[in-house]
Amino acid sequence: MQNNARNISIEIGSTDMDCISFGKGDRNLIMIPGLGDSLKTVKGTALPFSLMYRMFAEEFKVYVISRKNQIEKNYTTRDMAADLAYAIRKLGIQKASVMGVSEGGMIAQYLAIDYPEITEKLILAVTLCKPNKTSEEVLPHWIALAEKNDFPGLFSDMSEKIYTPKRVKAQRPFNRLLAALSKPEDLQNFIVQANACNTHDSSELIHAIECPVLIIGGEQDQTVGAEASYEMARLIKGSQLKMYDGYGHGVYEECKDFNRAVYDFAK
Repeated sequence: MQNNARNISIEIGSTDMDCISFGKGDRNLIMIPGLGDSLKTVKGTALPFSLMYRMFAEEFKVYVISRKNQIEKNYTTRDMAADLAYAIRKLGIQKASVMGVSEGGMIAQYLAIDYPEITEKLILAVTLCKPNKTSEEVLPHWIALAEKNDFPGLFSDMSEKIYTPKRVKAQRPFNRLLAALSKPEDLQNFIVQANACNTHDSSELIHAIECPVLIIGGEQDQTVGAEASYEMARLIKGSQLKMYDGYGHGVYEECKDFNRAVYDFAK
C-alpha cells in the first residue's frame, strides 16, 4: 500500500483499539484524534490518512491510534492515556513525538505527565487543560443531543462550532445527508468521551511536562475557546504558542500551514 500504509488492530483486555500506520522514516510520530473518533474510529483509513499527511512519510513512521472500541461508563482522559501507552508499547515504540487534537490533546497531556519516557515532543492542538466558559456551554449541549439520539442535530451543531463561516455556509445544505451517511450504530461512546472532555482537568499537573511543547490554537475557536491555548502556554514553561487568526477549532483541517507547523516542530 502507498507510503507503507497499514491498518492495525491492537488487542487490549476483552476489546481492541483501531490503529493505522504509514511512512518509512526512522522517527516515530503518534497522532491522537479528537472527539470525532468516538463516532468513527480510524479503522480502514490508512490510505487516505497517508495521502492527507504525506509530507510526514519520508521523515517519520506515523501512527494514528483510536480509543478502545468498548469503553467503560466513567472512562476518563487519563484512563485513555494509560490505554494509549499500552498500545504504544504493544507496537514496539520506545519514544515518539505526539500530536493530540482536541480531546486527543487532553489525552496527550496525561501521556506526557504519566509516561514521560515515551513522549519526545508534544503538540497540543485546539485543546484545553481544564473546562472554561466556552467548553462548558458546548459540550453539555452536545451530550444532551446525543442522549436524545438526535444525530442530525449533533452533526449540524458540531459543524457550526468547529469550522469557519465559509465552510459552514457551504456545507450547511448537505448536513442532513452527511449525517445520514455517517451516523454510528449508537452514541454511547460519544457520550462517555464527551463527558471525559467536560471533566478533564490537568491544570495542576501540566507544569511538570518537561519535553518540548508546541501549542496550536484558533483565535475563533467556538468549541474550547482561544483562551484555552493561551492558558496552557502560561502553565507549561518554555512552550511555544502558535495561534491562527481567522480559524476556529477545525484549523487542523482547514489551514494549509497546520501540517507544516507540526512537521517543522517534530522534525
